Amino acid sequence: MKAMQLTTYDKNNIALNLVQVEKPKINARQALLKVTAAGVNPLDNMISRGEVKLIVPYKLPLIAGNEVVGIVEAVGEQVSEFKEGERVYARLPLDSIGAFAEYVAVDSSALAKVPDYLSDVEAAAVPLTALTVFQAFELMQVESGKTIFISGGTGGVGAMAIPFAKAKGLKVITSGNAINEQRVRNLGADYFIDYKTEDYSESLSNIDYVLDTLGGKETEKQISILKKGGQIVSLKGMPNRAFAKRMAFPKWKQLLFGLAGYSLDRIAAKHDVTYHFVFVEANGKQLQEASNILAKLKIKPSIDTVYSIDAINSALDKVASGHSRGKTVIQF
Repeated sequence: MKAMQLTTYDKNNIALNLVQVEKPKINARQALLKVTAAGVNPLDNMISRGEVKLIVPYKLPLIAGNEVVGIVEAVGEQVSEFKEGERVYARLPLDSIGAFAEYVAVDSSALAKVPDYLSDVEAAAVPLTALTVFQAFELMQVESGKTIFISGGTGGVGAMAIPFAKAKGLKVITSGNAINEQRVRNLGADYFIDYKTEDYSESLSNIDYVLDTLGGKETEKQISILKKGGQIVSLKGMPNRAFAKRMAFPKWKQLLFGLAGYSLDRIAAKHDVTYHFVFVEANGKQLQEASNILAKLKIKPSIDTVYSIDAINSALDKVASGHSRGKTVIQF
């Protein structure tokens, strides 16, 4: 089968190699998927550049790709919740990625059924962002009636986070480009901040939860708008000791991440709030819950460009450019 393989980490080269490999064999708890579409994400380029080696030390060569949609072709003898011919999707388990291939073996616990109203290409935009939001909300233990600020809510994560937050009973404040204001209001945002004309760190205070999609200096600004006891989950801030403990990393890694995240932990402590970092993991149960909400609301993710597997490196370059207006997808 065709597959796109990473052979070496290179900070200056994110290109993958097209190779022919054997179709994977499944164990008792896995399903074999014939891949129909795969999402292309900044994470794929981070892996190629070696930026997540401390979090997930992949052994090379590696078939790349984290987000998959496919048709079940076979199931292991211990798999009862899925059957041949069903359309499913997943954020692949951290230790067994490989969505950029014609077939992939996936642990059934990572899988969920694709809502009927989504095409394969549209479905490829869902797992990573949906699970990111669900796991962030779980970390913060969000409660109905409270307020969340979603920074950069006009992006792909925001398009998932806003309706999910409303489904959890939260009041939603978000920021972004004014061009997209009506779209995020249609998703359920209660208040919109145009980042070009208003500084959220000056106009907001006493916020219960923050979902930080921006990182950098913005993370510290978002910490400052939280009320005492508030919580922030960052997708782009620094990993910290709490993250390393949650991931059950060895002690030396916990120490290393503790040092890396010390500054943000210290700032959070100064404001009497809690800082979390999230690196999204596979979870079929959460993805199914997200799918049910999406199906009820009939939310369709935005798609930017669709490429073939042979043009994967163009897709990776597209994502690396940072100028996408929606998801980049590989269609098989």
